Amino acid sequence: MIAGIYNMTCEQGSTFLRVFKIEQPDLLADPTGNTFENYDLSGHSARMQIRRTADSDTVIINVNSSSASAPGRLEVNPASANNQIHVFLSDAVTASITTSGVYDLEVIAPNGFVSKVVRGTFTLIPEVTK
Repeated sequence: MIAGIYNMTCEQGSTFLRVFKIEQPDLLADPTGNTFENYDLSGHSARMQIRRTADSDTVIINVNSSSASAPGRLEVNPASANNQIHVFLSDAVTASITTSGVYDLEVIAPNGFVSKVVRGTFTLIPEVTK
């Protein structure tokens, strides 16, 4: 699977939520790849990092699906819930972000196979009211 590109904008100090529906080409139904089927996320986990640049050693934000109630987290919904990944950052988490950067979001299958599903820029709009 080739990762999609989605450039995010985040308002510092505000609650941040993005929902990604994961699909893949249904090559058996249409060899041209023009139709899509759900990517079954049952049993999968997810992880996402934001860094200033892809080569940066410093991680700005690191979230995953293993912390269901953390102020920054990912929620992976299986086929019965439309194969969505919810990216949630609380207002306190976004207030702590001080710079824009780049991110990618990966899903990990139960067998350990990792797929990057989306990537892009993460643009921060500074908070005025604090």
